Amino acid sequence: MVKIPLGLSAGGEPPIRVLIDNGEYWLNNKGDLALLDVTVRRIRARWPDARIGVLTYAPGLLRAFEPAAEPVGYRRGAHWSRLGRSSQLPARLGPAVVGRVSEVWWSLTNPPRRQLRKLPDSVRHPLTRMKEWRSHDRDRNTVNRGARIPEAAKTASLIVAMGGGYLADVDTYQATRTLDLLEYACEKGIPTAALGQGIGPIDDPVLFARAAKVLPRVDVIALREDVCGPDLLARMGVPNERIYITGDDAVELGYDAGRPEMGSDLGVCLRIADYSPVGAQARTSVRRSVQEFALGVGATLVPLIVSECESEDRRSTLPLLEGYPSVAAPLDRYARARDLAAAVGRCRVLVTGAYHVAVFALSQGIPVVGLSSSKYYDGKLGGLRAMFGGGLELIHLDAHDLDDRLSKSIRELWDAAPQLRPVLRERARAQVAASREAYERMFGLVERTSGASAQSMLDRQSSV
Repeated sequence: MVKIPLGLSAGGEPPIRVLIDNGEYWLNNKGDLALLDVTVRRIRARWPDARIGVLTYAPGLLRAFEPAAEPVGYRRGAHWSRLGRSSQLPARLGPAVVGRVSEVWWSLTNPPRRQLRKLPDSVRHPLTRMKEWRSHDRDRNTVNRGARIPEAAKTASLIVAMGGGYLADVDTYQATRTLDLLEYACEKGIPTAALGQGIGPIDDPVLFARAAKVLPRVDVIALREDVCGPDLLARMGVPNERIYITGDDAVELGYDAGRPEMGSDLGVCLRIADYSPVGAQARTSVRRSVQEFALGVGATLVPLIVSECESEDRRSTLPLLEGYPSVAAPLDRYARARDLAAAVGRCRVLVTGAYHVAVFALSQGIPVVGLSSSKYYDGKLGGLRAMFGGGLELIHLDAHDLDDRLSKSIRELWDAAPQLRPVLRERARAQVAASREAYERMFGLVERTSGASAQSMLDRQSSV
């Protein structure tokens, strides 16, 4: 009898091929990089010989950040990557070198796409749809979806929608692209999982209808919060037994970065984007509040840059720290997510309008003042607070008494930090365990499918 290990086919080729979709194809966001790190690491630990493909526009940068993964384009005809010595070069050079070389290449060869990315989502997404989809029917429910499904999907053993907040109105283009891929997998009988998802808000009736058509067929859906997501999925008709409440998958990376001692600095990040608008008066209030408080306790201010998309977090955060006597140097543009989590660890409190540094902080037992100016961020930060049972004070940036609220919240969390630390760390451990349980469910689906395929092959061989 010929025995076929789970990781290898009879011909020595890995039978398990995992294709991962994600919310940021340019790899410009350290929150998404953290999710990618955890996802790839867990899959590789379970299936050492599996091929792990990641949909991306930045193949060299992907190989530099995640040597265990391989780039796949989201376009018709995109296959699994060729493996060879040249594919190992980006990992040896590292993200800083590869990223800067890639910047030069992109600026020379693809200026139209770079200009398109600078447009607001409300303009950019319809333009991109016209370019890539080409055809809609009258009610936008029928799209030429199959035309751009990667060829690699046809031979995938598993298709994963990695964690993120892209299944929402704020990113209908990416949401629909992910739903297209999941639908394709469901139709072909390929196991599917949507992990660490922050689903919603979805008020767009077309997007809601599309999600309601696809998501009930997905095998495993793990949510990063339990405030809004479960109700939204229930209204879409998703069976309750397929839903897991796990917290964000990046909690594990944040938890692992925790220091034995409590930090003494004040971390700051302000996100300004079309989905997170912040006016000049609010920016002035945040700057004044963090500087006055930090000066009073003798703390260093630590800029925490999450998104490098058009340098948005640098442009909005670094001006808040100008003129302060003690400011930590910001991390390099191509620093790893683990480096950012480590920088968070030096802080006693964070003031942030970016979601994933709040995840890194709470996972290490560090309380957070969360800044919101939109329904989208109310949901993100409110859901995160619920998962940790507190430790996050949500402040709306349009409050008439913003200065007072900020100063009061920073002071209260600074004083409460020693007591909150063990409680938050325990909640992080529970979320890591829940997240791993959802992965076990996903792994089991694939292993049962792979086992059946291997047995079928053995039966055919024995009959010859």
